[in-house]
Amino acid sequence: MVDVAADLSSVCFESGLTDDEKNLLYLRARSAGLTFCGCAHAAFMYELCVINDCNPAEDREDRDLCVGILGLGHLGKQLLLFLLEKTSIKPSHVKISTRRPESAGTHQCKTRGVDCFFDSRRLAAWADVLFLCCLPSHLPKVCADLHSHLSKHCLVYTFSSAVPATRLSALLGHDYILKPQYEFLACDTADMWLSCTQLTTAFTDPLLIEASCPLTMKGGISLGLNWVCAVLYSLLNTCTSASLGSSEALSLINDMFKKKWANTVQFNAQSFISSSYAASLPADEPFPWISLTDVQTKETPLLRFLSNSKSVQQCISAAYKSQLETPAELYRNTPM
Repeated sequence: MVDVAADLSSVCFESGLTDDEKNLLYLRARSAGLTFCGCAHAAFMYELCVINDCNPAEDREDRDLCVGILGLGHLGKQLLLFLLEKTSIKPSHVKISTRRPESAGTHQCKTRGVDCFFDSRRLAAWADVLFLCCLPSHLPKVCADLHSHLSKHCLVYTFSSAVPATRLSALLGHDYILKPQYEFLACDTADMWLSCTQLTTAFTDPLLIEASCPLTMKGGISLGLNWVCAVLYSLLNTCTSASLGSSEALSLINDMFKKKWANTVQFNAQSFISSSYAASLPADEPFPWISLTDVQTKETPLLRFLSNSKSVQQCISAAYKSQLETPAELYRNTPM
């Protein structure tokens, strides 16, 4: 469709701004960049944590993680689109809780096979991964509703920068929480991130994919190595919840990088836990359950391992780019 207003400067967003207001235009680019990076990183986290070989082949339909999205505002809609376009998830494995389940936006979701309703507790009880896409001001009420309704193995992923993971853990009574902590660097990002306003085209932009890569981020936004560690510990917890022995879990994780993304990584028990604990851990015994709240606030064996292993960092970066560059249809049609 042709944009008939493309060359009409009088109707452009910037035309009505004062000089002082124009100095704040970088915030618009920053917001667009945060939305793109947040959705892309959440999609990568989901795809990384889908370990298809945890369950027998006859249970294949039950292998996929069940994903709940709480809130269908701007971020919730963008996240849903990213998940459907850039991961192997099936629409039947996504449910949304929103205060306006009768709105036009939810109707579009339903036409794609995504169930929408207004019941946060029902969503929390069903989901393996719960994305909190509500406003920070709504979090106290949301957390009060969800408290004691989350299973231990439900991963809560929050985008709110205003509430620390430790505070959210206390509000929810739940320690399986993942929260990306973005920081901003001084540089001009307007030309790059403003193209994210059209997310359907931003999906395939190699410059944006490169700029959003968690370990080598460009464009004025950065994400600490602790987030990557937390995602990998989530992957380990997925194996633990499936009662996989430590040896089988490590083999599965290493093989997954090779099968999905043709990258070879070599994690061992000492990569995730202390040497003394690893030495006493039987091969057929699962890894201990890891608190993600601790992972994101303390130094861990995995953080030290990744900091000293550029080759593994490069493999993770390559896996991220490969996923975003691969259409979801190819993921769904590729045997695992």
